[in-house]
Amino acid sequence: MASKRDFYDILGISKNASAEEVKKAYRKMAIKYHPDKNPDDHTAEEKFKEAAEAYEVLSSPEKKQRYDQFGHAGVGGASGGGGGFGGGMSMDDIFSQFGDVFGGGGGGSPFDSFFGGGGGGRSRTVAGSNIRIKLSLSLEDIRNGVEKKIKYKKLVSAPGLKTQTCATCQGRGSIRKVSNTFLGQMATTSTCPTCGGTGSTVSHRPPGSNPDGLIQTDHEVSLKIPAGVSEGMQLSMQGQGNSAPGGQGVNGDLIILISEKSHDDFVRDGKNVLYNLNISFTDAALGSSVEIPTLDGKVKIKIEPGTQPGKVLRLKGKGFTDLNGYGTGDQLIYLGVFVPEKISAEERKTLEGLANSENFKAREIKTDKTFFDRLRSFFE
Repeated sequence: MASKRDFYDILGISKNASAEEVKKAYRKMAIKYHPDKNPDDHTAEEKFKEAAEAYEVLSSPEKKQRYDQFGHAGVGGASGGGGGFGGGMSMDDIFSQFGDVFGGGGGGSPFDSFFGGGGGGRSRTVAGSNIRIKLSLSLEDIRNGVEKKIKYKKLVSAPGLKTQTCATCQGRGSIRKVSNTFLGQMATTSTCPTCGGTGSTVSHRPPGSNPDGLIQTDHEVSLKIPAGVSEGMQLSMQGQGNSAPGGQGVNGDLIILISEKSHDDFVRDGKNVLYNLNISFTDAALGSSVEIPTLDGKVKIKIEPGTQPGKVLRLKGKGFTDLNGYGTGDQLIYLGVFVPEKISAEERKTLEGLANSENFKAREIKTDKTFFDRLRSFFE
């Protein structure tokens, strides 16, 4: 599968472009590659849809922020379904969605004023509604990536559903009205109120189906989750949502909202994973080799003699992969020293014997950085 082009490159703008500059760039591209201006030109049609997909993301502050942070993966490109706005929608869907860019509205193509179209000559492809579900992932799944089978309910066309050409618009999907004004005759085009722009209506609705001739069924899909996703991220599977009313159109999408499960041992901090390790006073003073868990399994780490409470150790590459390929985080280990709450008489006698030793008296530890400075440096 060919990789998606950068949305900024598609519209020929910089990442700092204003909302008005984004709109102007899209308008210019859409007029250039409009199918009425480039009949039977498949390449121009694809560029038209490509520009629409780029504008759909960059014109939304929320989607633009996710795209700038995560690339195509942050706006559905990681779904594996080729999910993008332009790829699965008709020209009229794009016109309807972005009519404000061209001054359009009312159901007709907003390009009619540019190319002399009479409007209303073709039906509008209607999409089914999207389905949104939450998917909880463990930190291990997020660390390594995982394939999940997702079960959900969706609306599909009922067996035996029949449709017929809309009597109101004669299958065109829109109606055209001509009115006399002091400037002369003026024609307006609007979406057909009877069929909603599809050009057809339900003639036979099977028992048990809803007014649109749809029934709810169980469905299952397999989704590959890329390593490095995070809480709140949305993945999109194009065409896996509900069927269009009357079965006349394209399916909606399945939107998966990522949720992170809490972990007994670890806390996630961006690309890094944090782990708290308590060691004994003797291990801190004498040094030791300790086995600890990681998201990949257990490993042994070395505790140097004289290790102070609050020291932070780093395991390189044991964190999370960056979705855009900017490296992998680390596992940061915060060391604490365990102090027993109860001790035996013999243990007390031993400790009291050490209490007066000069080497066991508390003193200031000379260092270039405070503990808080050292800890802060790991997260900068």
